[in-house]
Order: sequence, then structure tokens, then C-alpha cells
Amino acid sequence: MENERVIVHVDMDAFFASVEQRDNPEYRGKPVVVGADPKGGHGRGVAATCSYEARQYGIHSAMPISQAFRLCPNAVFLRGRMDVYEDVSREIFRILEQFTPDVEPVGIDEAFLDVTRTARLFGDKRALAEKLQKRIEEQTGLTASLGLGPNKLIAKIASDMKKPRGLVIVEPHEVEAFLRPLPVEKLWGVGKKTAAVLHELGVRTIGDLAGTDSGEMIRRFGKHGECMWELAHGRDESQVEVSWVVKSVGNEHTFEHDTDSPKLVEATLMQLSESVAHRLRQAGLRGRTVTVKIRFENFTTLTRSETVERLLDSAPEIFEIATSNLERVRMKDHKVRLVGVSVSGLEEPGGQRQTLLFESSHEDRERERKRRLLAQAIDRIKERYGENALRQGTSLLGPEPPETPERRAKPER
Repeated sequence: MENERVIVHVDMDAFFASVEQRDNPEYRGKPVVVGADPKGGHGRGVAATCSYEARQYGIHSAMPISQAFRLCPNAVFLRGRMDVYEDVSREIFRILEQFTPDVEPVGIDEAFLDVTRTARLFGDKRALAEKLQKRIEEQTGLTASLGLGPNKLIAKIASDMKKPRGLVIVEPHEVEAFLRPLPVEKLWGVGKKTAAVLHELGVRTIGDLAGTDSGEMIRRFGKHGECMWELAHGRDESQVEVSWVVKSVGNEHTFEHDTDSPKLVEATLMQLSESVAHRLRQAGLRGRTVTVKIRFENFTTLTRSETVERLLDSAPEIFEIATSNLERVRMKDHKVRLVGVSVSGLEEPGGQRQTLLFESSHEDRERERKRRLLAQAIDRIKERYGENALRQGTSLLGPEPPETPERRAKPER
């Protein structure tokens, strides 16, 4: 191991569903689906993830929730508890950091670890992996699948080989033999369209791709062809990026019924803006770019963005920009299926905000002070009584109450 690079990919097994089964013993051994409300097979939205018992019925992440219900109507369907999942995720990452400081989060439930410098402290890489897997299970009551290899590509593919509670170690000299029989779609950057072209060329496995002429791949796919060919030989020099930064914070909502009500759409935007603002403040972040997303009944999806000079973390500011962006979208004769709001261009406010306040007028500073006090009060109420305990109002609310937006969950494998 003296000069050997050792990368670990940790992937929690059916994370959201496993947390629910852990916290609710009556769900254990049963098919559990976390996502939208199926409403007896007529619900909207998708399954964010499901337990391994549910997967035996053919249910998978990103499947329409109505289809999941038809496949297994007796499954336990849950809307999910993102606050709980985020707390558990933080606990898991604290465990990972006990094994190496070089941790790159990929999402709420998976990460890359560079253990090149620390594996020998635990005996060897297998001993480290077994201890890590055991510690996660003992401290959280959840299982994880691990893949170890000489680079991120191999570790990532290996972690998916023997789920759940899998542990696959690929030695450097085993890399090409390990990759050779796998479907070419396992490689990074090979999506459906690229795979279809490769299949037409007779390339169906990674071994087939490795056996092609690199020049031919470059002629057909350009730089991407060269990258695919290198990956097919197991060559990946990408580093574990320790300083992982959140790029955006967003929420979206799928209406139970397609709507042509501007009042309902804008009221929902207000609720989404409040949720996004709360999450930004929790993370100590502000952003400059507000993006509104709208999906129509025919599944046409449009996004409109606006960037401002000031840093934003309050619902009224986010809502104001989101609605102005929405006005740029022609909605006549189209019903709306989904609407979403996100904020990007994130920064920790720090000195930039202090400078702006110093340069602003007394009235502006007083308005900012009151806004911050209100935001802090809202956060305290939400932290004590839950995400839906308080909503800021909008003059656009009519007699029809807006549906409660659901927090967007990352689909899992």
C-alpha cells in the first residue's frame, strides 16, 4: 500500500426508507415507499426511494407514485421527513470523518473518502472498511454498502455490486477484469443517448469499449469519446474534493390537480419561498440568483432566473423576484402541474452585508434590522413546532387554500 491510492465510496442502503423502518419497528420487513401521497393510485409526484422489500415488486426511485401503488397497494407509503434525514446524514458524516479528513459528500446519503493516508492506521484497507461499516450500523442502526478501489470510478461502481450491506474491494491489478463484463452504461458520462450510439457500434460492455480504437471514439464523440475510452480502462485521476459547497437551495411542489388558478400558483410560490428562505438561514447562506420553475400539464418545463446585487435569504424578497420571473412566462390556455423556486449564487454573508449596511441610510438599516428580527422569530417557531407551523401570507390568497408544498427529496438508487 506504500504508493497505492485507496478510495472508498460509501452509499447508504435505501436511506430514507431505512430511517423510517428504524424509527418505526412496525414497518420492518414491509415494503416502504417514501415520496408523494399515492391517493389510492391517483396521486401525483414520484417515489423518492423505497425499501428493498418494495423493490421486489418492481418499484424504484423516480417511478410515478401512482404506478408504485398499482404494483404494491399494500406498501407503506410515507411523505418523508427531510429534517430527520438531514440530522441522520450529519451523524453519518461525523462518523466518516473519524476515518479520514478527506471526505467528499456526493449527496445526503453518499460520499467518497480518500483513505490513502489513514488505512494503515486501522490495519489495512479491508479492516478499515469493515470497521467503518460496523460503526455506521452500531451508531445509527442503518446499513451502508462500501466499494474500495484505486480511484473514484472503481469505488463508485464497486459499492453498487452487492447491496445491501455490501463490501467490494477491487485491487489495482483487478481493475480491467472487474470492468470488462459490466454494461457500458455503468461508466460516468454514458447516458441513454450515448449508450444507444455505442450499441449501434456493437459496444455493449465496458470491455467492448476498452477494445475499440481510441481514435475512432474521438472522431465520433470528440473529447468525451477520449474520456469514455480512458474510463473503460479504469483510468480516473479525479480527486476527492474535500471542500464541498452547496450550489443551490430549492423546493418544488406538484399540484394534486393541474391548475389554471394564478392565485393558487402564486400562493404556492409564497410558501415555497418561505421554505427556501428558512433553509438558507439554517445553513447560514444567502444567494443572489432566484430561479422559478414551472411545468405545464403537457410536461413542458420552463425556468426563468434573475440575479440581483444584494444577497437574499428572506421569503418576501425571494417571492418578489420569483413572481416577477413568473410573469415572463405565458401561461394562457395552459394548466400548471408543478412549480418550484430555488436560490443559487450562494455565499456566507459576513463582511459584504456589514459593508452594505454601513453604506446604507438609517431607514434602510432599520428596515434590515426589523427584517432580520422577524426572520429569526420565524425560524425559532419553525424549529420548535415544525416546518409547517407558520407561513407568511400573501395578498393573492383567495378562498381556495393552497396545498402544502412537499420538500424535494433526492431520488436514491
